[in-house]
Amino acid sequence: MKRLWGLLALSALCSVLATSPAPAQTSGPSKVKVGILLPLTGPFAAVAETQKQGALLAVDVINKKGGLDMPWGKVQVEGMVDDDEAKLDVGVRRYRYMMSEGVKGVGGQTWAPLSYAINAIVSREPMAYFPVCVMAKEAFQKGKIAPSTFAAAYSPWTVGYTAGTQAVKTLGKKKIFFLARSDSWGWDIRDGVYAAAKEHGAEIVGYDEASLGTSDFTTILQKVRAAKPDVFIAAQFAADSVALLKQAHQMGLNKDMTIFNAFITNVVAKGLPPEALQGVYAMHYFYYDLSAIGDSDVAEKAAAFTKLFQDKYGYPPDAYAAIAYIAYMEMFRGFEQSKSFDAAKVAAALKADGGKFDSVKGPGSWREDNQAAFKYGAFLVKGKGPADRKGDWDLFTVEGSMGGDQILPPLKSLGY
Repeated sequence: MKRLWGLLALSALCSVLATSPAPAQTSGPSKVKVGILLPLTGPFAAVAETQKQGALLAVDVINKKGGLDMPWGKVQVEGMVDDDEAKLDVGVRRYRYMMSEGVKGVGGQTWAPLSYAINAIVSREPMAYFPVCVMAKEAFQKGKIAPSTFAAAYSPWTVGYTAGTQAVKTLGKKKIFFLARSDSWGWDIRDGVYAAAKEHGAEIVGYDEASLGTSDFTTILQKVRAAKPDVFIAAQFAADSVALLKQAHQMGLNKDMTIFNAFITNVVAKGLPPEALQGVYAMHYFYYDLSAIGDSDVAEKAAAFTKLFQDKYGYPPDAYAAIAYIAYMEMFRGFEQSKSFDAAKVAAALKADGGKFDSVKGPGSWREDNQAAFKYGAFLVKGKGPADRKGDWDLFTVEGSMGGDQILPPLKSLGY
């Protein structure tokens, strides 16, 4: 009988041990590194600089509150910055170097193909990875996106869908000429524009493509004029869009049609003469002055972020700075919520409670495909001319916004 009671007691003890939660980690590092890997040289350098600034500001914010709040105490964060040069071999090599240096998470990329390559590594060797570029739609397909890859921006498909919808529904345009870039960026934007045109009853009256790095758009713009659209939507970005918009203005296309640059940043706008930006419409991931959208809470959050950024860097944050800031703040929230640097635990913590989070551009949530869905996903902006500007960075008026899950590709189309 005594032996039986002993076995029962042992069984009960084993049951308690098996079901009790693991004790919280009571010791750990007082400082950790996170990687900031961006093309700081090459064609995307100007945009990459703003991304670096957003990432480092997030590091500053965490450290100024004492560090990450981990079970064993406060943990300071060091941002380890390196240049991926927008080259696959260089970027992968430097990512692996960061891994060898013991980083607990990595963010970065302006060039989507490199983020796709790093995501593939993360699938095999889990890491908290937060790309701060606009990744190709294909990357979000089920089985391709790594469980611990979280993208604070959407795919180019969403850029195209929002641009097309705003051009047709808000601006009332019915005849579209679309200029793609000859790569996944341009083709995904094209597919989004075409989906919006079909949904809202617009007609594609012309189409062309130009490769990355095109400097002379004269022949294409002549084709645009001949097609007589009421809106010309272009997928060009960064230096390409500066060249395109300058030439469109020089040819007087804005007198015949509405010019709509699908996705824009302040860096692009500053590269244009004010006359060339005047009246140009575009979608913007974030603009520092959101007072016009009629949501005081979001306007206040944007203003607070803008002050924080401007106090550090001397000018207001651009869209890609906001993407990077949001991404790194979510990385840090994942560390704190999971009480760990383990990639799987960080991912689970970010997906808890429906994946909901708050940001400098309002509420968002992480979808099943690890895309962030925001209440204000993109803002319709209109370029200001010289007479309307009140300062060097008074570049746009905010005319509207789109957001929610409906501006992202349906999960079913991605295999979910």
